[in-house]
Amino acid sequence: MTLLVTFATVVTLLVISIDGYNCKVVQFIFGDSLSDVGNNDRLSRSLARANLPWYGIDFGSGMPNGRFTNGRTVSDIIGDKMGLPRPPAFLDPSLTEEMILENGVNFASGGGGILNETGGLFIQRFSFYKQIKLFQGTQELIKAKLGTAAADKFFQESQYVVALGSNDFINNYLMPIYRDSWTYNDEGFIDYLMETLGAQLRVLHKLGARQLMVFGLGPMGCIPLQRVLSISGSGECQEKTNNLALSFNKAANNLLEDLSKNLPNASYRFGDGYDVVNNVIKNPSKYGFENSDSPCCSFGRIRPALTCVPASTLCKDRSKYLFWDEYHPSDSANELIADEIIKRLNFTRVNENNSPSPAPADAPSPN
Repeated sequence: MTLLVTFATVVTLLVISIDGYNCKVVQFIFGDSLSDVGNNDRLSRSLARANLPWYGIDFGSGMPNGRFTNGRTVSDIIGDKMGLPRPPAFLDPSLTEEMILENGVNFASGGGGILNETGGLFIQRFSFYKQIKLFQGTQELIKAKLGTAAADKFFQESQYVVALGSNDFINNYLMPIYRDSWTYNDEGFIDYLMETLGAQLRVLHKLGARQLMVFGLGPMGCIPLQRVLSISGSGECQEKTNNLALSFNKAANNLLEDLSKNLPNASYRFGDGYDVVNNVIKNPSKYGFENSDSPCCSFGRIRPALTCVPASTLCKDRSKYLFWDEYHPSDSANELIADEIIKRLNFTRVNENNSPSPAPADAPSPN
């Protein structure tokens, strides 16, 4: 559950007719808390949930909605600006086959990682392997409705987003209670992640994923939690953690290039936004921020407060804070990241019939 630059994006939106159904090219999102839109809130034993105020204060009704921020996720913003519908959470009780065909599905789960063992402290969460299994079940529903041939066409024309990896460091490798922390050195652990991620992406390819985007990690060592837990007590970024993120990004980029060359009809791309987030951290005022090292929602001097709760105090102007809580970026930060991704990858609006949802309006802090 930490900063990373993640998230959903679609290059084209086509309307195809499948046995009488008008099926869009939709998104299937796999990720962690930066992409979760409500799955963990429906896991009754999970310790990683965004089900209390002030999460969601700048989104819709202002009530908690499962997003681990005050407003929108990066994937929300990218989809909105491209005219795309927002994929509902897999555990949304109202999810139907028609909703899947119209909007896709979001399988992301707070605390989830590439590795099954990652995030075990949170009790319940969906690892990437689990999310893939849920996707397989989703495919069976659509095949039963459309038939195998039509369903295969639908899934092969869909877009896939994978935004995972930060928990494998923050809530696994960097915590001595996990076996991986003393089984591997830095290079060996990243090799382990890449071997596992490569196998997972190959499974997705067998399930029809042809257009797939993997997003890289941001400067994990600069999230408020890492700063406050720094050994020196200086509150500075932890360079070891940042270097792990850079190494992960380099290895993941190489992996995707290799998969694109060797898997039939695969177009697998890597989105690396490390530098744009790092630039904001180093020079926040240049990008319209006033604070890039502390959470907007906190207990003041009592740190770290791992989640935002009703007893927390909010910053005066949420739009001026890079981080919402100890782990996650604010809506304003997510918009900056989303805009940069759209610009770098040259994405254009693909559905002029849908108007983008507005950014949150400024609101006073609750008492």
